[in-house]
Amino acid sequence: MSTVTLDEEQFKILLKQTLVELFEERRDVFSAIVVEALEELGLAHAIRDGRREDYVNEEAVQTILGG
Repeated sequence: MSTVTLDEEQFKILLKQTLVELFEERRDVFSAIVVEALEELGLAHAIRDGRREDYVNEEAVQTILGG
């Protein structure tokens, strides 16, 4: 197995090409990746905000979620 070495500029070009190809050929996969990333970001913000504020009991959360 051989090793490939890329400098930063080569890596950026390769990454951009890969993302463009993914977007053009597999929009469904690209969309799922973006949605997942946004959900994770939202969860991280919610966790951070929750650590600064009062906690909400589970019953209140379940009521909001409709459960």
